[in-house]
Amino acid sequence: MKIGYFIFGLLFVAFAAVQYNDPDPYIWGSYYLFIAILCFLEALKRYYSLLVWPAMLLTLAWAGFYLPDVRDYFQQGSPNIAGQMKAETPYIENMREFLGLMICALVLGSILYRNKKGK
Repeated sequence: MKIGYFIFGLLFVAFAAVQYNDPDPYIWGSYYLFIAILCFLEALKRYYSLLVWPAMLLTLAWAGFYLPDVRDYFQQGSPNIAGQMKAETPYIENMREFLGLMICALVLGSILYRNKKGK
């Protein structure tokens, strides 16, 4: 899994790098870099529960904020969220952000599970 978490870390660095055209690039870029750091630390077998648990709770709470937009997205017939870089409607941008948070939650959950299991 060491290589897997290293790859996840690189992926989150790439996610941070493509935030330049986002309406709030500093928030998302910083958060993705923070998740990347947690992945790199996990790859190095350095587990910091005082960082991972709050990151997981923040991610889930933040994702909850987007649930009304996720509902709107599905009510609109699930339009293509990757068709163009600039989102035409708020629910498309918010759906993208929600999915980014879900990716973060899955990776953080995997770190927590791995460390609960005893590596």
